Amino acid sequence: MATLKYWLWLSTRKGLRPEQIGKLLEHFGAPERAYYADPEEYDLVEGLTPAARTDLLDKSLERTDAILGECDRLGVRILTLGDADYPDRLKNIYDPPAVLYVKGRLPAFDEEIAVAVVGSRKPSAYGRWMAGKLGLELAEHGALVVSGIAQGLDTEALKGALRGGGAVVSVLGCGVDVCYPRENRWLYADVAASGALISEYPPGTEPEGWHFPIRNRIISGLSLGVVAVECGLKSGTMSTVKQALDQDRDVFAVPGCVGALLSEGPNRLIQQGAKLVTGGLDIVREYAGLYPGRVRFPDSAWAMEEAPKAPEGYSDTAESPSREEELREKVIDKGPQQAYIDRSGLTDDQIDLILALEDGKRTAEELVDLTQIPARRILSALTMLQIQGHVVEHPGRRFESTVRLRTGEEA
Repeated sequence: MATLKYWLWLSTRKGLRPEQIGKLLEHFGAPERAYYADPEEYDLVEGLTPAARTDLLDKSLERTDAILGECDRLGVRILTLGDADYPDRLKNIYDPPAVLYVKGRLPAFDEEIAVAVVGSRKPSAYGRWMAGKLGLELAEHGALVVSGIAQGLDTEALKGALRGGGAVVSVLGCGVDVCYPRENRWLYADVAASGALISEYPPGTEPEGWHFPIRNRIISGLSLGVVAVECGLKSGTMSTVKQALDQDRDVFAVPGCVGALLSEGPNRLIQQGAKLVTGGLDIVREYAGLYPGRVRFPDSAWAMEEAPKAPEGYSDTAESPSREEELREKVIDKGPQQAYIDRSGLTDDQIDLILALEDGKRTAEELVDLTQIPARRILSALTMLQIQGHVVEHPGRRFESTVRLRTGEEA
């Protein structure tokens, strides 16, 4: 515990960048030696700014003690570069985080086919479907899905992986106890239960814009490869891809419609040599020889499919996927024209939710009150229904059924 305090002291010096912390550790050998060093010794460390030197002269451990107490209260594990189970994959990048805060169960990354799925926060319907499909198939075939936890494609990839029964990891740009965005608070709980929430920022740290580009190096650093689903040419996703290339990671990309703004990033990456992928199996095959015990292949007929099946309503002449509202009109039936479906293949919870949504849009909280189904089961059933295309989500986290249950009259 005594040594841990010095790791926290070093990692919370505001004037120090991750690579500067690396220089200090290289020079002094341990954070404790850096703490007790004479001021003149800091002048011998290459690359330290005046602001960094000033922060190193602050020897107060008050904040360190507060962080230790908060982590103990929240059940957050603290992992340092000096720990044996710190992932080698991350340790060997140019600027690894000195400290990681972990909520949940940390996977053995060096033994996992870890794949980062990244993309736009405001994707098209096609992008949402592809991210969920990738997450689901990667999990089903034995891969570990790594992502952020932002709205959009991060969320869809994680939901898909959870549906596939796989472990997931989300790397945050805030403390592991800070839900951002707020509407994803239920997903935070699911990720922590099935895998881990990871951050280099102490508990209580609020999200700031500059945290996320720095965080991206951890997403790629923990992974064997990064797959870009939808993004612009100048975006956080492309920043993550650049980090991946700098770290000698594999880059994959999902092709999109020519002319769609959100397809410009992945299409450009494919032009530049990224591997074109249309499903999780395309990615897992790349690592089957290196991790034979981790890969789960489907039956041979499925494995030999040349292309994934698109969701009902998509066609070769579909409009640009960036025009989400027009695409939705093609994919689902709305209002009085809702399609009728059989109850077979639906769980009791899913049936109750479709019935509860027949009269209009409702929030998850309203559905809990109406059906008396526990919130965790409500959210799980809603996730499944969205993946199936039976329910859509509107602004304000209001859900609407796109189908009605078939009765004898509609048979």
